[in-house]
Amino acid sequence: DVMMPKMMGFDVCRALRAEGDNVPVIILTAREEEEDKILGLEIGADDYITKPFSMRELLARVKANIRRTTMLSAPAAEDNAMSAGGGITINTDSFQVRKNGVPIDLTQREYELLTFLASHPGKVFSRVDLMEQVWNYGYVGDDARTVDVTVRRLREKIEDNPAAPAYILTRRGVGYYFSAQA
Repeated sequence: DVMMPKMMGFDVCRALRAEGDNVPVIILTAREEEEDKILGLEIGADDYITKPFSMRELLARVKANIRRTTMLSAPAAEDNAMSAGGGITINTDSFQVRKNGVPIDLTQREYELLTFLASHPGKVFSRVDLMEQVWNYGYVGDDARTVDVTVRRLREKIEDNPAAPAYILTRRGVGYYFSAQA
């Protein structure tokens, strides 16, 4: 919190970063002025949330920061290029996806979904499964439609013909799976 009794939250964040500590920092505060948000992010906070906020949003942001920190601190392997089949390679060191050697520009969530599905070729995952495994939170109402939108956008980027996908396939009434046979 920015307004703590003995030391301002901004000062705590500055001190952590000055010591080289890369622990994720999320500022939770009632101070919603743009200058405060910019200051918080510039001094090293990873996120800035103004009060009031929902617990669901806070949990999603905490999980996202933990996931990002875990990915950045994971030891690098010699060659973390995974061949997903059909000319698609996924490099988990550089977070780069290529199709037939050509880089494909994906959002973080598209990358995570593709990597997850390609790591389990042929296995069908429901929207709820994907919300839990890729988005790191359970099914809540229409939020699972987020999966459909991300799949559609990913297909537009990796498929030769998104209307007749060869990589990310749908098992009608069940969910999505990755076909390495493409």
